Amino acid sequence: MSSPPKGQGTVKVDLGGREVTVPKGGLYDRYRMNPDLDAIARDRRVSGVDFFRRLPKTKVDSPIGPTLTPNFYYTMSTARLTMLAPSRAIRTRLPGELSPLELAPGLGIVSVMFFRYDVCDIDFYTEATVGIAVKPARHGKLGFFDLVTGLKNERLDAYVLSLPVSSDIAQVRGHDGYGFPKWVTDLDVDIDDRRTTARVANDAGGVDLAFSAATPTQRAYMSGERVGSLTSYTKINGGWHSTLNQTNVLNAGTTRSTRDVTLQLGEGRMSDDLRSLKPKRTIQFDVMTEGQAALHMPVPTSVPARNT
Repeated sequence: MSSPPKGQGTVKVDLGGREVTVPKGGLYDRYRMNPDLDAIARDRRVSGVDFFRRLPKTKVDSPIGPTLTPNFYYTMSTARLTMLAPSRAIRTRLPGELSPLELAPGLGIVSVMFFRYDVCDIDFYTEATVGIAVKPARHGKLGFFDLVTGLKNERLDAYVLSLPVSSDIAQVRGHDGYGFPKWVTDLDVDIDDRRTTARVANDAGGVDLAFSAATPTQRAYMSGERVGSLTSYTKINGGWHSTLNQTNVLNAGTTRSTRDVTLQLGEGRMSDDLRSLKPKRTIQFDVMTEGQAALHMPVPTSVPARNT
């Protein structure tokens, strides 16, 4: 199944003056970001909630009104295709304040990612992204450790070019609240221990981007054993912000083989963004068939002065 059951019904909610619909009786309708973890732990799709018990929520003001942070994702799966691209092409798409993370002089790292959130505070949705690995904004010289941890998904800093999603609430929260380039489209993501597939539709209903690959062999981890982080940089009201996403990996695998990887570029914003980066070759494919995450609200951050 690539979408939740139909016929659930919807209710309207207000997010900073924007009206969106959410599933009636869903997690957002019931809890408004303040979940009953004991109740969620009884959901058969959720393997446990210990990761979240150690992350208290805080009420903050935001462009989408008062909200609780972080946003909890109780059951999710992801896929990431990592590619090399010329630093010259990457720099044409990066704000001057940010610099690409390079594997070698003149070669940066870009990625296409797909996400499926089966159980989360804002209900089921899927999303996809074209992103650029960047040097941490407040970091001195980067060493080999930074590159290795980035490729292992243990710690990564990124600038996002495209971030289509499948639900209205995810679009409004992501665009207005986080500053991400989000829009709503038909977006199917299916990930299991055998195969990973995704299809992102364009405005005309055709293919923007499609993907298919055999899922790498998965390894199981205890909750809390492997926790990675992704920091994304966005501008909100003209000021730089950083958004932290912590991922609790439960089942994941990696391969360097691309024998069974098919990435189809069509017509649309995602494909245009990826083409503009001129990717040369794929160097890694990561899949997490089961994981959890805590997405924090953006916080103001300082970045170096614009490059000249």
